[in-house]
Amino acid sequence: MPAQVCRLLPYNARVTQPATPQLKRSLSLLVLSFYGIGTIVGAGIYVLVGEVAGLAGMAAPWAFLVASVLVLFSAFSYAELSARFPQSAGEAVYVQEGMGWSPLAISVGLLIVAAAVVSTATLMHGFVGYLQLFLPWSDELIIPLLVVSLGVIVAWGISQSALIASVLTVVELFGLLLVLWVTRDSFGDLPARAGELIPTLDVTVAGGVLAGAFVAFYAFIGFQDIVNVAEEVREPRLNLPRAILIAWAVTTVLYLAVGAACVLTLPPAQLAQSDAPLALIYQHQTGRTPVVLTAITLVSVLNGALIQIIMASRVLYGMSRRGWLPEVLGRVNPRTRTPLLATLLVSSGILVMALWLPLLSLAKLTSLITLTVFALVNLALWRVKLRSPVVSSFSVPLWVPVVGSAVNMVFVAYQLLNWQQG
Repeated sequence: MPAQVCRLLPYNARVTQPATPQLKRSLSLLVLSFYGIGTIVGAGIYVLVGEVAGLAGMAAPWAFLVASVLVLFSAFSYAELSARFPQSAGEAVYVQEGMGWSPLAISVGLLIVAAAVVSTATLMHGFVGYLQLFLPWSDELIIPLLVVSLGVIVAWGISQSALIASVLTVVELFGLLLVLWVTRDSFGDLPARAGELIPTLDVTVAGGVLAGAFVAFYAFIGFQDIVNVAEEVREPRLNLPRAILIAWAVTTVLYLAVGAACVLTLPPAQLAQSDAPLALIYQHQTGRTPVVLTAITLVSVLNGALIQIIMASRVLYGMSRRGWLPEVLGRVNPRTRTPLLATLLVSSGILVMALWLPLLSLAKLTSLITLTVFALVNLALWRVKLRSPVVSSFSVPLWVPVVGSAVNMVFVAYQLLNWQQG
């Protein structure tokens, strides 16, 4: 169907005949929330907390708090748009509905898929590096086995793959809770040391908190992946916004607690020097080799890769259903109720990039793409609200997407400036 015709369709219009197999609506609010938490937590917090502490010092928890508030504007925008347009290929649909320009919407969707493929291929290399500490297998063996296994899980069914993602998320959360447990004595000293965590009004201190917030911001990215399983969620108008905000709230509390535990246990400068600060904390507190946390880091990488494959395949599916990509990518297998060809295409792209292409320079682009998409999505909501200001299930004030877009453009400029200086 031509893109200019698709643009006029209501959010729930069917592009194909009703008899065509559809995605299965099986995700509850609980499973969707765990899915969202898993996309945010990932392996990032296990590494970024040291860098944040190095920049913000003892005020690291405040850096996480500032980052959480900044990302909340975009989370609110995604929440409202997901309630208005609960469809796969969420961001592309939102940009189309807001901007009314199909080429831009298609570009956004393809950029999201490309970023997911690149970031997942990068995760594969990270996983191999950790796994080879335990098993001396070659990259050429581990990467194909891993990508094929994850692709099969995603093709198997959304209920099964989301359940596995939820289980892996529980393991990730266990790792953070384990760190909080071994540092419980540090929290016992909190009443006497609370003043150390409160930043002064000194410009240098405030600048450190802001710089730390710029880094911590990336630890909150991931909530947006929730919207791309919209057509597999029960009561999507209600559950999509709820899951986004639940995932944001849970991770905020955890990050604040972990940030405080780290700087109360070890000096921020020492944390900044470590590539695995949480493992360092565990080893310092227990005197044992951090095998458990290393294994949990592997689980975090697997979960991140699994969710990215789910997300990217649903973006291709959703774009196909609106006539923006070949119709074959929108076909759903009647048995698995999943888009098998879209899943195969995403998995194949990951495999090719992980095995044969240099990823470092490409991987740096993924966060820039994400931030740019965030800015566009916020602008899209602003334009949608100007035309239709009221939505029944979830709504935010008009100024929220304006601030959200401005915040993300500042982050884009900050990143570009850092690259230029680097």
